[in-house]
Amino acid sequence: MEIHRQLLDYFASGEKPSDQWRIGAEHEKFVFHLSDLRRPAYAGPDGIEALLNGLTRFGWERVFEDGKVIALTRNGASVSLEPGGQFELSGAPLETIHDICTETGQHLEEVKAVASELGLGFLGVGFSPLWTREETPVMPKGRYNIMRAYMPKVGNLGLDMMLRTSTIQANLDYASEDDMVLKFRTSLALQPIATALFANSPFTEGKPNGFLSARANVWTDTDADRTGMLDFVFEDGFGYERYAQYALDVPMYFVKRYGAPNGGYIDASGQSFRDFLEGRLPALPGERPTIDDWADHLTTLFPEVRLKKYLEMRGADGGPWGKICALPALWAGIFYDRAALEAAWDLVKGWSSADHNRLRAMAARTGLKGEIAGRPVKDVAMDMLNIAEEGLKRRKRLSGGLVDESGYLAELFEIADSGITPAERLLAKYNGEWQGDLRKLYTEEAY
Repeated sequence: MEIHRQLLDYFASGEKPSDQWRIGAEHEKFVFHLSDLRRPAYAGPDGIEALLNGLTRFGWERVFEDGKVIALTRNGASVSLEPGGQFELSGAPLETIHDICTETGQHLEEVKAVASELGLGFLGVGFSPLWTREETPVMPKGRYNIMRAYMPKVGNLGLDMMLRTSTIQANLDYASEDDMVLKFRTSLALQPIATALFANSPFTEGKPNGFLSARANVWTDTDADRTGMLDFVFEDGFGYERYAQYALDVPMYFVKRYGAPNGGYIDASGQSFRDFLEGRLPALPGERPTIDDWADHLTTLFPEVRLKKYLEMRGADGGPWGKICALPALWAGIFYDRAALEAAWDLVKGWSSADHNRLRAMAARTGLKGEIAGRPVKDVAMDMLNIAEEGLKRRKRLSGGLVDESGYLAELFEIADSGITPAERLLAKYNGEWQGDLRKLYTEEAY
């Protein structure tokens, strides 16, 4: 019983008064060789390892696994590698969207400075446009070795998720369990609207794939145990306890122990955290978990919104610099103003579980087209943006004493007003001025 209480206390420990709320932004991008557009291997003079080492000139500290550099840290932020070498900035928790844009701009300047010396470039889209799974290099991280072996057992597209997708995420705080519940429900219902606004992955292996967000579609056939819209979040009584029960029922991937082979990762794939609590985990018989094991396990859940000590918004494709600022602005405008949060909940509270799942599938394929609960998706998106804009204006976080955060939503308003997603804009170029040559994507749309 005491151990179970600790699992719930982990979530409660994230509670913060509103004056301590922060915003975190994460974004991934595809690295490619300028010479032939291929994605670089880890090793070699122009590989991912060289890129990581090159960034240390800017004060980043190396993180090693089995003697290999697999991440960097600096002032609460980190640079890390996704399984296929997608290059990720996990930003520090910051007070304003202005701060996030400054952090993002500095990061992009630094990586571009190093990459230009190595003949590398960066592309912000949601799905790798040209290369097959087999043509995608794999990064040397023990966690990913376990996941790669397990994924084909539970879905058809898990390896694509690992190797060929890229995303922007936003992380936000909550004040209490009740505040978390309202934010979780509201953001989960609206997550497909964000997917539509940021849809930016219409190409696979050199041609259109039939989706506007192939990244979002990949998550529908990755691993049903740990993905999706989580219908139980909308049921009476939802809170820390119910989310913990869900997490306990998700099969494990690994246990991390210092000194173990494979980068310290012990394969526990498919095993039960409930058994671990009882000391009956086959991978570590007789041993019980620490709170760090619980924290690690929570990172292996991939719903559209994820609870840790904060809430993660996971619905957006990778994109250009402006989109990296726009996503946290969208959610901060809704989350960090009570009137905005309640207005956003009013927008979605009548939707059924069938509505949620239908909208999720529709957003991946048709973006802002279609209807949800009798309303055009495009209109719901505009309502969501208006609510966020008013919330940001009421926050009054000014840059230079003059400009609030609402301007970061401008690109999203243009998308919602036109009904044309970034993916549709790319498809128009592909079918028009690019004349079917996807190499133009790398030359015209790269960072």
